[in-house]
Amino acid sequence: MAGQGAASKRAAGERAPRDSATLRSPIGALRQRRETPMSSAPDSPAPPVRAPILGGWLFVVLIALSAAVAQAFGRFSYGLILPAVRDDLGITNALAGGIGGANVGAYLLGTLVVAWATGRFRLLAVLRFGIALASLGLLLASLSTSAPMLGCALFIAGLGGACVWIPSPMVAADAVSPARRALAIGLTGSGIGVGVMSASLLAASLRAEQGDAAWSSLYTLQALIGFGVFAAVVMIVRHQQAKPSGGGGFGGFDALMRMPGWRPLTLAYTVFGFMYLLVLGFLTTRLEDDSGWNSVDASFAFTLVGTTMIFGGPFVAAVAQRIGVRLASILFFSLWPVLVCIVLTGAPLPTLAACLGLGLLFSGLPLLMTMYVVNNTNATDYGPAFSAATLAFGLAQMISPPIGGLIADLTGTFTWVFVIAAASSLIGAAAAWRLPADR
Repeated sequence: MAGQGAASKRAAGERAPRDSATLRSPIGALRQRRETPMSSAPDSPAPPVRAPILGGWLFVVLIALSAAVAQAFGRFSYGLILPAVRDDLGITNALAGGIGGANVGAYLLGTLVVAWATGRFRLLAVLRFGIALASLGLLLASLSTSAPMLGCALFIAGLGGACVWIPSPMVAADAVSPARRALAIGLTGSGIGVGVMSASLLAASLRAEQGDAAWSSLYTLQALIGFGVFAAVVMIVRHQQAKPSGGGGFGGFDALMRMPGWRPLTLAYTVFGFMYLLVLGFLTTRLEDDSGWNSVDASFAFTLVGTTMIFGGPFVAAVAQRIGVRLASILFFSLWPVLVCIVLTGAPLPTLAACLGLGLLFSGLPLLMTMYVVNNTNATDYGPAFSAATLAFGLAQMISPPIGGLIADLTGTFTWVFVIAAASSLIGAAAAWRLPADR
C-alpha cells in the first residue's frame, strides 16, 4: 500500500510539471489547441485568435466594416435612394419595389446556399467570398442603365450579403476573449448602423449636387469601399477552424419544432421581416412624396435611423436582461405602431424623434428573436433551428417591398403602406404574448 501511494505521488508529481510545462510551451499550447474540439455553437466557441500586434479587436472592426458593406450598402441603401432611382429610370413604385424584392430574395437564397457552403468550406472563406460578391454587385449597380440591370446587380449583392452576415458573428466572437464575445457580436451588428448612417450622408451630399442621377455615384463609392474592405480582410483577418463543420444541409425544421414556443417565435420573426421593410424601404419616399420633404431632409431622417441602429442591440439587450425577452418583445412590438403613426403625420420634429426610436427597434427586435432561440435551444439545435426561423423571416422580406410598391401605385400614396406596417406589428405583439415565460 505504501509503495502504491508513493507510486501515485510520483506519477502525480511527474504529470504536474509536464502539464504545466506543456501549458508554458508554445508547441504544447498549439497541440492543446489542436486537440480542442471545434464547435459552431454559441456556447462552445472555438479558441480565440488575436491579431499579432493590435489585438483581436482589429479583426472585429474589419468584420463590422464587412457587415456595413454587405448589409448597409448592399441591401439597405437602396431604400434610401429609391425615389432617385424611380425618377431617374422612369419606373413605377411597384417595379422599384420589385427591384428591392430581388435583393431580399437573393438574400433568402443565399441563406440556403450558406447553410450548404459552411459544411464544406471554412467560415472565413465564405465571408471573404461574400464581401467580394457584395462589392461586385455594388459595382454592377453603379453601371446599370435599366431596371433589369439594377435588379440583377442587387441580386448579386444580396447573395453576398448572406455569405457575409451568417459567418460574421462567429468569426468576430472567436477573435476576442470569451468574456468579450457578446460585445464583439454586438459591434458586428453595429457596423450595419454605421454603414446606413454613412450611406445617408453620402446620398444627401451627392443628390444635392447631381440630382436624381446621384444614385449611380453612390453605388460607385460604395463599391470602392467594399473592395478596400475585402483587401483588408484577406490580408489581416484570421480565424482558427481546423476544418469545415460538415453537413448541415437545408434542414433545421426538426430542430426548430423541438424548441418550446417555436410557433409564436416564428410568427413574430416573420411579421418583423414583413413590417420593417415596409418602413425602412419606403421611408424617404414617403417623406418626399407624401409629406413634402426635400431630399436632404429625408436623407437626414434616414441618417438618424442608421445612427440609433448602432445602439439598438445593446439597449434592447439591457432591457431584456431586466424584464425578460418575452416582455421586452411585447413592449417593443407594441411601440412600433406608435412611432409609425408619428411618421405618418410628417411633422418635422416629431418625425425625426420617431426615426430615432425606429432605429432602435430595427436593430433591437431581431436581437430579441435571436436571444429567445439561444435561451431555448441547446448547442446542437441552435444553428439549424435559427436557420429554419430565418427562412420564414426571409420569405416575408422578399414579398414585402413589391407589396408596398403595388399598394402605393394603387392608392397614390404611401399612407396605407405604413398603416399596414403598423397593424402588422400588433400581430407580432400578440405572437410574443404567447411565448413561454422566460426561464
